[in-house]
Amino acid sequence: MIALLPLLAMLCELLTGYPDALYRRIGHPVVWIGALIRALERGLNTGSDLRRRVGGVVTLLAAIAAAVVAAGICTMVLSGSLGPVLLAVVAGSLIAQRSLGQHVRAVAIALEEGGLAAGRTAVSQIVGRDPEALDVAGVSRAAVESLAENFSDGVVAPVVWMTIAGLPGAAAYKAINTADSMIGHRNARYGAFGWASARLDDLVNLPASRLAALLLVLAAVIVPGASARGALRAIWRDAGRHRSPNAGWPEAAMAGALGFALAGPRSYGGVTVDDAVMGAGGRRDLGPGDIRRALRLYWVADGLMAAGLAGVVVIGLA
Repeated sequence: MIALLPLLAMLCELLTGYPDALYRRIGHPVVWIGALIRALERGLNTGSDLRRRVGGVVTLLAAIAAAVVAAGICTMVLSGSLGPVLLAVVAGSLIAQRSLGQHVRAVAIALEEGGLAAGRTAVSQIVGRDPEALDVAGVSRAAVESLAENFSDGVVAPVVWMTIAGLPGAAAYKAINTADSMIGHRNARYGAFGWASARLDDLVNLPASRLAALLLVLAAVIVPGASARGALRAIWRDAGRHRSPNAGWPEAAMAGALGFALAGPRSYGGVTVDDAVMGAGGRRDLGPGDIRRALRLYWVADGLMAAGLAGVVVIGLA
């Protein structure tokens, strides 16, 4: 029955997301983890590179420990007749399938209804690159790239670790991923302090990135106009060329399946990052209609993962 909790969590998050009223009242688990990391970083990210590295390791371990202990307590407390349902509601807060789809769809709507300026504002909510440097095609590519990458680390990865180690496993993953997003940057402030977070995040995302790519390939078999063969070809040729050991897999799968050319040179904080192109030879002049095509592929891939979990549950009950 290891698949039951992640399946119920996916269904809960899909139906309700994380309620805005609850967020305003108590925040979100990721926000709590982030507050702990921020507080520790202020006190420990000082001195020599060695001291900063040690401080970064301490910060990472503290975030993981806090998340695992909190998740373990939830698991023990929610043991009554409604325990599995209540636990699934809590677990659903660690999965971002609904919110990811909504944020990416908002970019398409903004481009269609408000033009480039509105599209830049919408895409700035989901990517870290400089929105003012993007044209309509750049905004659209950024949205599709974010959709592909976050399908892996915002949806597939927490489900994978929840299946392996229950709510504590998903919470530990979320702590690592949050630490990486906050301090795992290669710059003067975080290069040493965030080293451990960045390396561990790469490691724990290895299985999810490959599974996300596989799900997108399988979805391409079902979605009209998508190419599973193109997705496989792009993964084989391009995924290993990405500067991230993980992001290239779902990005290449998405690009190859839909005939897009994603990634390539991008600007972050005024600094151009010369990344490899995923889906070389595909179209780069994307628009809001292409974002919607990517969303269709994403939702089918997401549904395939849920169906796989449901199949495991049925087999376990047989």
